[in-house]
Amino acid sequence: MGGNHSRVTEFILVGLQLSAEMEVLIFWIFSLLYIFSLLANGVILGLICLDPRLHTPMYFFLSHLAVLDMSYASNNVPKMLGNLINHRRTISFIPCAVQSFLYLAFAATECLILAAMSYDRFVAICHPLHYTVLMSWSLCTGLAVASWACGFILSVAHSFLLLRLPFCGPHNVNHLFCEILAVLKLACADTQVNQVVLFAASVFVLVGPLCLMLVSYTRILWAILKMQSKEGRMKAFSTCSSHLCVVGLFFGIAMLVYMVPESSQREEQEKMLSLFHSLFNPMLNPLIYSLRNAQVKEAFHRALQKKPK
Repeated sequence: MGGNHSRVTEFILVGLQLSAEMEVLIFWIFSLLYIFSLLANGVILGLICLDPRLHTPMYFFLSHLAVLDMSYASNNVPKMLGNLINHRRTISFIPCAVQSFLYLAFAATECLILAAMSYDRFVAICHPLHYTVLMSWSLCTGLAVASWACGFILSVAHSFLLLRLPFCGPHNVNHLFCEILAVLKLACADTQVNQVVLFAASVFVLVGPLCLMLVSYTRILWAILKMQSKEGRMKAFSTCSSHLCVVGLFFGIAMLVYMVPESSQREEQEKMLSLFHSLFNPMLNPLIYSLRNAQVKEAFHRALQKKPK
């Protein structure tokens, strides 16, 4: 496969091109943001698990989102932080492939979980009388399992196609971590099959769910506008706007990275977009859901007021 070329056993992650002083500053800022992201998502997950009032389909999916955000960030950020203070920014081929696999798996799963959350809001607002029947626990569990399974199956396909490629130099990955598009550029073989499969998967986990969500939220908006109760409209808008903020951030950035044609000028932009996806998005999700969600804030206050036995 590699001809007479020696096979690459490790890559160098180029990362951000900054001065040494700036890298130290960025290291501490990113470290604090990463710790905050883990704590915030951990608090959301803990509240959902411990508070019986949050044992509903909406918060069931939100707990999966919290797990995904913690996993998503932990897959990329620690290595990124290490590279900021370590000038030998190497990563072996197998760890690089694993990082790429997990990145794609968590990202695809999150897309499908967000789609399931939009369906839950659609049923809750458009069919409130049938909510408990339509959103049974067996259906919620099935949607969650299917989301995780599809995400990892798609990632297995990408990883299989990646591992069969020869990498014989150069070995500089122009990215913050082993993002699959950046790694594919280093293959010394035709990657057209990989690109086509990646685009098809992007259509499946990005365009498909996004179209379903747009239809759901069009119906939801129409149902909200027909509500007689002002309090009911405000509550519905608050819940749905939180979800729309998360969907807009996640899907918007993912579609820019994976569905917009490549150009040399976009490489640095893609680094920043991926950084936002890996670090800032997992941090913003719990903030969006906690600050704009009265039930989460009430659960947090109850947890603080609960006296230890």
